[in-house]
Amino acid sequence: LQKSLNETFGADKYSEARKEVLTNMFSRPMQMALYFCTGVLKNETLFRHYALNVPFYTHFTSPIRRYADLIVHRLLSASLGASSPIKMKKEAIQRQADHCNDRKMASKRVQELSADLFFAVFVRVRA
Repeated sequence: LQKSLNETFGADKYSEARKEVLTNMFSRPMQMALYFCTGVLKNETLFRHYALNVPFYTHFTSPIRRYADLIVHRLLSASLGASSPIKMKKEAIQRQADHCNDRKMASKRVQELSADLFFAVFVRVRA
């Protein structure tokens, strides 16, 4: 699919923009990952990563990037004994995860609407 798309983008001044918009539109149907507290969920099959086919998975990036990643780093560090235990109850951690998920979904929606607007302007200019 990527090779096919690259061949259709062209080489004009809008080719990179077309590539960005179409790639974004094709990735929309993918299920978005959600943060959750494992101590709250009883069904361990929800801990798995479908694409990687692993039964237990945690995801995080640099803790300077997102608050959710900071919490994951702290919890992972505490679980490995590298720092003192977190003084939050699992329900409070789940509330934080829910809030982070809500903000992430709102951000994704704004990003999608922005891409839709750009695409509409692009089509209007090219028509």
